[in-house]
Amino acid sequence: MAETKVKVESVETNDVVERAKGFWAKFSKPIIYVGTAIIALIGGWYAYNSFFKEPKELKASELIFPAEKMFAKMAAASSFPKDTVGFVLNGGNIDGEKVTGLLSIAKNYGGTPAGNLAQYMTGACYLHLKEFDKAISYLKEFDGNGANQIQSKAYILLGHAFAEQKKVEEAYTYYKKAGEVLNDKDEQQKVVALFIAANYAESTGKSKEAIEILKDLKDNFGGAMVRKSQYEQPPVTQDDVDKLLAKLGVTK
Repeated sequence: MAETKVKVESVETNDVVERAKGFWAKFSKPIIYVGTAIIALIGGWYAYNSFFKEPKELKASELIFPAEKMFAKMAAASSFPKDTVGFVLNGGNIDGEKVTGLLSIAKNYGGTPAGNLAQYMTGACYLHLKEFDKAISYLKEFDGNGANQIQSKAYILLGHAFAEQKKVEEAYTYYKKAGEVLNDKDEQQKVVALFIAANYAESTGKSKEAIEILKDLKDNFGGAMVRKSQYEQPPVTQDDVDKLLAKLGVTK
């Protein structure tokens, strides 16, 4: 068997901050690291949990719908005005339609599925506005209630917020949790989350942790990193993992 070589680096705090900058350029998304597929998933989860509603839950579900539609449009857009985010948060009138802001729904309808969903979207909006303490506060209040795909996204957003605050340990913890919360049926999303965690670990000097995650991906999740057809490219490939391992000094 060929010898495996492992390079472990010691990185000072200032160097960690500098190296992490390239990570954000590679992994940041236009708004909140969530696209239309996740918005649809949230809507389906929310509808399921709200099928039988008490009067307060019914009212909350009606109020959140316009803001949710705007949030979905932002998530799908490559760019949008900062004022749009403020409108989603605070509400107002648009084209004759009253939109209740997410902040009001989160405050007044806590304990309902809509109020819980408002926590998630509010945290995501504050992350986009670079108000990281507020983003963390709202995202921590969100409870996926067993909808692990959504909970994983919330953990990724928390990782982003802590990373922007240069809180390396907290950021890494949430990135890793984003992968660990998912089960085997969400294998591809799990690989993406863990690959983000490995990249962040590598960029902040946690070489041993990065190598451990990457080897786990190679050993246990190879099927999720293989192209199924010429039209379907997995978001993370075996080659991506091998390249990052090589960057860490792991060779076979």
